[in-house]
Amino acid sequence: MRVFLDTNVLVRAFATRGLCADVMRHVLPEHELVVGEVVLRELRRVLRTKIKVPAAVVTAIEGVLREHEVVPKPRSTPPLALRDASDRWVLASAIAGRADVLVTGDRDLLEIAAQSPVPIVDPRGFWTLQRQSSPGR
Repeated sequence: MRVFLDTNVLVRAFATRGLCADVMRHVLPEHELVVGEVVLRELRRVLRTKIKVPAAVVTAIEGVLREHEVVPKPRSTPPLALRDASDRWVLASAIAGRADVLVTGDRDLLEIAAQSPVPIVDPRGFWTLQRQSSPGR
């Protein structure tokens, strides 16, 4: 499964322990991780300015993510009504990356999930998908 992780999931995965870190640890060996340049740019900003992660650590995190597929910024965004322009670019990146699922904690993206060409779920919803696709686990 091609899994696109949004910035908020990545921030939590690298900055805290818990559900998002568990999702990340599951995705890396079991699925194809897909991230976007727009997500990496926002991730760098959030880690440096909001969480005050040292620059060397931010560079290392970005290096780990760049070992996987990174989608360039798409040329356009889908015609879905999203309040935040950056959310449009995240969704466009997931679409361009042919993601099977976009995992996010962003309420605006989750609200338009029914209209999206890519399934959008929160981290807990991702676990539900995993249980449904792997009944023997």
